[in-house]
Amino acid sequence: MTNLARTERHLLADALLQVGPDAPTVCEGWQARHLAAHIVVRDRRPDAALAGFVPPLAAHGDRVLQAAAARPYPELVADVRTAPWWSPVSNTLTDQAANSGEMFIHHEDVRRAQPGWEPRVLDPAHELALWKNAKFFARLALRKHQPVRVEAPGYGVLQLRDGEPRTTLTAPPGELVLFLSGRQRVARVDLTGDDSLRTAQLGL
Repeated sequence: MTNLARTERHLLADALLQVGPDAPTVCEGWQARHLAAHIVVRDRRPDAALAGFVPPLAAHGDRVLQAAAARPYPELVADVRTAPWWSPVSNTLTDQAANSGEMFIHHEDVRRAQPGWEPRVLDPAHELALWKNAKFFARLALRKHQPVRVEAPGYGVLQLRDGEPRTTLTAPPGELVLFLSGRQRVARVDLTGDDSLRTAQLGL
């Protein structure tokens, strides 16, 4: 089975080095250095990584992130490339489940903020792994917008709630993952029905 998490982690590190620390990303307000810092903090600082889910920790999380972003960029990217064995989210038991979608999304956050980007052609094993992520993301991101039908031709169909769907999303799995994680403006997804999903607050 393709280790999507490991593959995308290395591709992300390569992309970060290629664009440099001040390059834009799809994540609003973040340059490449901030995205790299986010990965490093997520891997190594669970106290700060929880800040996104625990509002009282927000200031602490931001301080840790900014400190990481200020580190020498090559060192920071080296830490992106290789997570420590003890990381709660990136050890051998959790890596594929916790990071396959995460690393793919952030790799595309770097790629798709640069001029002239085009979607990558992914191999079927890669897309199959991303389809699993897309189904998981859809159940969370679309819980307030159902009934919705999500189609990945060649990989499967997910019908969220019985009844005639208000909206149908059709795309390869990787594009669906980006759309459902809140990157609608850079995701190439065919949408029929309720077009408001293109600007809805999605993500996890």
